Amino acid sequence: MGTGRKFHKTHLTRPRKAAGPKRRRRLEQRRRLVRLGVDAEVVEKLSSREVLTMLQRPAEIGKA
Repeated sequence: MGTGRKFHKTHLTRPRKAAGPKRRRRLEQRRRLVRLGVDAEVVEKLSSREVLTMLQRPAEIGKA
């Protein structure tokens, strides 16, 4: 069977999530919540997971 270079290559160049873009995404998500009507002070105290769960249903944020 194969023992050449083709079978030994690995995916070493797979892009990984970087800290800068991740921080930018979280900041944009927080700004989106503020635009939806949530108080900025409340948004600052939320964890990143809570921000994501709130953004899953933006229509409910407008009602509350």
